[in-house]
Amino acid sequence: MRRYSQRQGLTSLSEINITPLLDLAFVLLIIFMITTPLLENSSNLIIPSSSATNTSTDAGRVQTVSIDRVETIKLNNEIVSNETLAERLAELKKTNPEVAVVIRPDRELPVQKLVTLMDALQRAGITKLGIATTTDKP
Repeated sequence: MRRYSQRQGLTSLSEINITPLLDLAFVLLIIFMITTPLLENSSNLIIPSSSATNTSTDAGRVQTVSIDRVETIKLNNEIVSNETLAERLAELKKTNPEVAVVIRPDRELPVQKLVTLMDALQRAGITKLGIATTTDKP
């Protein structure tokens, strides 16, 4: 029979090897650094369509403001600038306090441009506002 020395068998491990833990932490850090910017730009916004029926309004009170992707603004199919649009909208509000405006934005128009147009309507005092959408086909 062999005899084992107790001197070698009862040693304890006083240090923990953290090298694999650091490797894992760095790998996770790199993964998050790569995937986070991709998550911010991954969704495409498509203006929704609506299946709701439109209520009838007096056509004389409704004005149409169209804006396309190159920011050409048209008021009732007449091209206007931002300053002219604000003046014309204020005049329309003075002549007809019940005026309603329908905005027809392009599908690829940046949202900030639509918000800027809506701010111009608010400054003119127009509160009756609608955004034109396409109808949903089942």
